[in-house]
Amino acid sequence: MSRRRAQRRRQPRLRSLRWLPRLVLLCLLWLAGVAAWIVYVGGRDQAGPADAIVVLGAAAYDTRPSPVFTERIRHGIALYERGFAPTLVFTGGYGSGARFSESQVARTYALRQGVPDDAILFETLSRTTFQNLAQARDVLSENGLQRVIVVSDPLHMARALRLCRRLGIDALGSPTPSSRFRSFRTQWRFLAREVYFFHRDLVVKPE
Repeated sequence: MSRRRAQRRRQPRLRSLRWLPRLVLLCLLWLAGVAAWIVYVGGRDQAGPADAIVVLGAAAYDTRPSPVFTERIRHGIALYERGFAPTLVFTGGYGSGARFSESQVARTYALRQGVPDDAILFETLSRTTFQNLAQARDVLSENGLQRVIVVSDPLHMARALRLCRRLGIDALGSPTPSSRFRSFRTQWRFLAREVYFFHRDLVVKPE
């Protein structure tokens, strides 16, 4: 009798353990699907007629934009020169101890490339992607601008567009054609981070 009782107790445990590999497989498939979607969105250029081009901020070193930020600025200027929109909006606040905000560095870079001053708008308060877009939304509203092209790195584009929808921004995505995240290691780390943010944003309000 004691053996039968022990067997009966083990059966539910064994059944639950049988589900464990399936659950792990489902989780892996889900993560792979999210990663594939991020890659897909990052490879899709939606650039079309718009009121403004919003360039998301990245690191700047005093008066010089970082390589990542330089690629974003260049792509924004290229879209402007091709006539997609008459206005550039640069985002990004002050880094720790910085003399200039990221957006001010971008503005200076664009002016040196021949972009007229009256075609540039910028904000200096944001520190995160969500803040970049929230501050950009205020700048757009103040200037009567509606549809925008958002410029960022390919693997960052899915999150940027998702946050645009949350903020009510009518946005098209145009990822940089080249990225400073070129090695397999840096791209993998960037992708893993974006997969994390995808799930975090589902349960935590972006800041």
